[in-house]
Order: sequence, then structure tokens, then C-alpha cells
Amino acid sequence: MLQAVAKGAYADVALERELRRANLSARDRSMATALAYGCVRQRRRLDAWLDRCGRIPAERQPAPLRWLLHVGLYQLLHAERIPVAAAVNTTVELAKVHGLARLAPVANAVLRNLLRRRQAGEDLQEPSDPVEALGLRHSLPTWLCRDLLCWLCREEADAFASHCNRTPGIDLRVNRLKTNLAQLRQALAAAGICATEIPMAVAGLQLPCGVGSLQVLPGYSEGAWCVQDRAAQLVAPLLDPQPGERVVDLCAAPGGKSTHLAELMGDRGEVLAIDRSAARLRRVRENAVRLGLGSIVLRVGDATLLPDLHGSADRVLLDAPCSGLGTLARHADGRWRLREADIPGLVALQERLLEEAAQLVKPGGRLVYATCTVHPAENGEQVLRFLAHHSHWRALALPRALAWLSGHATQLQLWPQRHDCDGFFAVALQKPLD
Repeated sequence: MLQAVAKGAYADVALERELRRANLSARDRSMATALAYGCVRQRRRLDAWLDRCGRIPAERQPAPLRWLLHVGLYQLLHAERIPVAAAVNTTVELAKVHGLARLAPVANAVLRNLLRRRQAGEDLQEPSDPVEALGLRHSLPTWLCRDLLCWLCREEADAFASHCNRTPGIDLRVNRLKTNLAQLRQALAAAGICATEIPMAVAGLQLPCGVGSLQVLPGYSEGAWCVQDRAAQLVAPLLDPQPGERVVDLCAAPGGKSTHLAELMGDRGEVLAIDRSAARLRRVRENAVRLGLGSIVLRVGDATLLPDLHGSADRVLLDAPCSGLGTLARHADGRWRLREADIPGLVALQERLLEEAAQLVKPGGRLVYATCTVHPAENGEQVLRFLAHHSHWRALALPRALAWLSGHATQLQLWPQRHDCDGFFAVALQKPLD
């Protein structure tokens, strides 16, 4: 998996592919997942330890050996339940199995060197530069740490960076067309699972860690719930869709918000889910079928060019492609996949999508712009640019609870370290009647 990610594969896709090839118990599958994602997240720190403990810098190590050593180093540094001898011995044996037999002594020497240094109380020495120190401490790229320290004070930047390395929790959104919070909590409790309500999300339940396969939990096959982070659950209600309306969801896959919109409308009306990927739209269909929703219509298309839909929608949701900086805990490889140079291109794409989305809205209709990032250029600055060019549009006031949560009258900006959820942004915009 680590080798595939280094060559450009998405971490979750690469891991799932390898897990399908292996016949692992649930416990071993969980351990493999934790090790794989942990090694990806901690790449910068693991390289630093490899530089410290090896004779050859990490960047110059043969790639298979580098990633194998990451597995061994990660176990010694972070996996408390794995015996030291097992971590060292299995790394050396894996070197032999994977055609690195002549380098097996190198693997053994590096790991034992780490053990000696740790037993002596040695740790990585942080650079004096606060940007570099933050990046090394939390294994984040330098450019992101520089931005974080511009947006936040040092303490908050450190808290945000720390949150990026947490294992994310699992939130459910109850399908209130099928059940309610109390009934689902009772069904889960009967299965030995103590789910808790989420104050910020009226249809949300938080699952405890270690629940195992979600597909076997009560209510899954009946469509009583779906997985959706609590922050994402706040977006569709801002659109306030009404039964019988036509709602367009741009960039809709994998469908969490499309299905939420349909539920809020009582599955009456039309939710037109548009995405440029037919394969990803199939996931929207699968989710809609499982949840028992018939009002969702799928369309493959480029959301920057939809002239036939101009002026046809009562409400439009644009959950725009973005840097994903609010979901780094959920996407282990996101920090390494994204480059600082990518941001301007994303901002330009978002601007084109926002302009086209506005064309779809009927007079008096509503548009919600949302992202899963915390980058100001993609969020508040993007909205200000739009309003500067469309002075007849206006930003709607947030519900009081969300305004208090966000600290802003019209813009919902959630931060992982402040709100214990994904970083998310959303704003509701209204087109005038005339």
C-alpha cells in the first residue's frame, strides 16, 4: 500500500485493494489499516528518524526499503501494543520476503539504532524556525504550516496540526423518513453499541470506536442511516429545500448531501444530482436505493457548463472541489498529495462553478456554496468576490446556533480543533426576485 501511494495511488483505494487480496481476521485487518494510515500520516517524522538512525538519508534509500523501514519505525514509535522484538523481527523478515535480503541487516541496524536512542531518552530535535518545527512535530508539509501560522495563533495552529493525526470518529445521519434518533439509538444499544447524540447535528449520532463492519449494524440494510460527518450534516439544511421543489446538487458524488436534501424534502420533488464522473454517480444511486429515496435524478455533466438548466432550479447546492484541508485526518495522504501551487487553480475552478451555479437559480431562489477546507481564499474570500460582482445577491443570516458556533453572522466556518469535526465552510446566498 505504501509503495502504491508513493507512486500516486489514493491511500484508501490502495489499502482496500490490498485488503481484498489478503484473508485477514477483523483484528488483523484493523491493525493493518492503523499501520498503513499511520505510516502515511507520519511520513515526515519517519523520514527524520530514518535520517537520524541510518547511514543513508531517507530520500536516497531504495524506495521499497524506505517504506518497509517506515513500517518498522512506526511500530516502535507509535504502536504500543506491538512487542519491540516482533516489530524488529517482522521488518527484517519482510525485507527478505520482498527481495531485499541483502538489505535485511540494514533494516535490523536502523531499527536497533532507534531503540538505543529512544532508551537513552533521545527525541527528534525541533528546528528553531516555528514553521519547520510545526511541520516536523506533526508531520505536515512546510507550506501548510506556514499558512496555518498566518491564519491562527501558535497554540491553535498546533492544535489543528495535532487534529490532523487523529483517527477520525464515525458519525451517522439518521434517515428520518425511516426512523428517528431515539429508535436508532435503542436498536444500536440492543446490539451492544452505545451511540451518542451530536448537539450540533439534529439528525446525528456518534458511534464509539471499534464497532467493526458498519454493514452489519442495525438499520444499515433497511436504509435507516448513512455515514456523514457532523459538519457535513449542517450544509443541506442551510438550503432549506421544500417538498415539490427542484433542487440541483452540483458535484454531487458520492451523494451524502443529495440524499440529505431528498430526506429534508420528504422525498417529494426532484433532486438533480450532477457530477462529471459516471462511476462516482453510481455511488449516489446505490446510496439512494439503500435509503429508499426515489426523488434523486442522476446526470453526468460538467457543472461549469449547464446552459439548459439556467433559471430552472428553486435551490442549488455547490459543494465545490477544494483543497480538502479540513479533512486531513480522514484522508491520510491528502497532506502529501496537495501542493501549494494547486490552490490558485482550485480557486479559479470554484469561481467558475459558482458563476454557473448562480445562473441555475430562479429569481428569489437560494444557492449554498460549501467546501471541506479552511483556506480563506477558497471560502470567505471566494464569497466576497462573488458578492462584489453580484451586488444584487445577498448572504443570508445563519441560524442563531450556527452563527454562535462559527462566530460569524452569515458564514459557517468550522475548524477541527475548535469544533471536533471536519473543517467545513458554507454560506447561503439568495437571488433577488427582480
